[in-house]
Amino acid sequence: MAENITTRDLNSLEEICEFLKKAGTYYLATNEGNQPHVRPFGTANMLGGKLYIQTGKGKPVALQMEANPRIEISAMNGGEWIRLLATVVDDTTPETIASMYDAYPFLKPADDENDNSQILYLTDVKATVSSYVF
Repeated sequence: MAENITTRDLNSLEEICEFLKKAGTYYLATNEGNQPHVRPFGTANMLGGKLYIQTGKGKPVALQMEANPRIEISAMNGGEWIRLLATVVDDTTPETIASMYDAYPFLKPADDENDNSQILYLTDVKATVSSYVF
């Protein structure tokens, strides 16, 4: 029996955010020079019609996204997977930090003065969800 893959575009940031949340873990790819880097992430939050992710300011991934803000994300949820291309934009305002901490309380540092969170929203998002059909 031949396998077929069905693919559909996701045009709603809310749908994309929901998919990422249901997946629990997604994989974010960046580039440094000519070397790709992929690592697990788990934050996805909507605020003001924008889809946000979070990382630590001092992490290599933050430096890679600063140098080249184009990223890719992939995740699986059940028998479906998402492929997402986007550009990240830094938005570390008190409002975005508070919203991310409301959604993910474990991220909040014990001492607000030592906050290391970098909050970024996604622009130029292109996302597809695929699945196998037997």
